[in-house]
Amino acid sequence: MRHSSRVATLLAAAALPLALTACSSGSSGSSDASTGASASAGPAKEKDVNAGPATGTQLKQALAPASAFPAGLTLEADGAADSGVQFVSPSGKSTGKPDCTRLGGTSWIQTTGLEGGVSFAQNDYATKDKTQEVAQEIDEFQGDAAAELMKDLRSVAAECATFTDTEAHATVKVTGRSTPGLGDEAYTMTLTSGAWQNGTTLLAVRSGTAVVTVLSTAGSDNGAASARKVTAQVLGSLKDIRTA
Repeated sequence: MRHSSRVATLLAAAALPLALTACSSGSSGSSDASTGASASAGPAKEKDVNAGPATGTQLKQALAPASAFPAGLTLEADGAADSGVQFVSPSGKSTGKPDCTRLGGTSWIQTTGLEGGVSFAQNDYATKDKTQEVAQEIDEFQGDAAAELMKDLRSVAAECATFTDTEAHATVKVTGRSTPGLGDEAYTMTLTSGAWQNGTTLLAVRSGTAVVTVLSTAGSDNGAASARKVTAQVLGSLKDIRTA
């Protein structure tokens, strides 16, 4: 599996102010024009402790544990990364035809032209012979960027309906479909090729401003069941850290 250099992207990006995670409470009073006296605007709104995106450190805690992965898969030490306690500046979106070959590696959401969110955490598990692997990633976004990303993934599935796997020199077929029952919205892409022993399932789920993405080649079903199990685990953990 090809690994994206998320760590390099993180180090090159400027840190956003930590105030990104907090809502401004605004002014606590107003001036009375006729008397010049300060009139109370009432008690300030209680700060929403769950407002704003989670940090990479928090997202790391929401990643699925080893018990959620198929037997025989172990953690790949060089595939783990997160953005820590600071946020990174949102990257600009590149335009043009997507690089469909990125669908075969971790951080496959980069096929949309985005490097990732303002915070992230990721890791992956694989068998010793690398024939089966499952990679998970959580990205947090600002505003409606997460919803826009889900739309872009649908476009990627259409534009990458067929592409060439440059390692196997074989044609890959991509099919996409909306997937009910997970998060606020979910989309699945299935990659198959006559030159592969097994296909690949790519599952993306939006939960609020976060997008969970999982890649799986584990199992005889193109990795579908293992991808859904890991994703469901992550979604539950995300809910827990937001309500803690």
